[in-house]
Amino acid sequence: MTDRTTYVTLAGVRRRGWTDAMVRDLLGTPDVQGRDPRRWSLAPVRLYLLARVEAVERTPEFAETAALCRTSASGAHAERRRAAVLTAIRAEPIEVPLLPRPELERRAVRHRHLLGARSPGPDPAGALVRWQVSYLRHALSRYEALLDGLYGETGRGEAERLLRQRLYEAIAAAYPSLARECRRRIAVER
Repeated sequence: MTDRTTYVTLAGVRRRGWTDAMVRDLLGTPDVQGRDPRRWSLAPVRLYLLARVEAVERTPEFAETAALCRTSASGAHAERRRAAVLTAIRAEPIEVPLLPRPELERRAVRHRHLLGARSPGPDPAGALVRWQVSYLRHALSRYEALLDGLYGETGRGEAERLLRQRLYEAIAAAYPSLARECRRRIAVER
């Protein structure tokens, strides 16, 4: 029987921060391999000399491999999360509130005044269209919850652009008179 204080199981090596690929590449074959006398299992027990494991952990090759594994693992996780969010944004049905034109205009003007805006300027008709699109975009802000879980550079910008584009396209489909302004905003915000 082997002395358990001088050997480490594969599970123990993993708890020390090793991946299966690192064990295969840096440690190679186990020092002792056989059946576990304490329980019946088809899988053999693989034991590695603790002194050999610690010696490999002190090498620069181990440090580089461990750093690379951590980076690629976190990068792969971030990529999976990004892909899942983009898929959710593409699949989510967007429901634009359908209002009669006078009601939409009234709400858009009220929303604009609540934001503290001043007079519309030289093009009041064009301003009203912009205000209506802004109001509807604000009314659809609940869809921004789809972006939860994306932080920093990991696809957040791409997901935000896709969501804005989908929201403006939904507004344009629901209100064809606002389609031109929606296309303008999509082009500007790319």
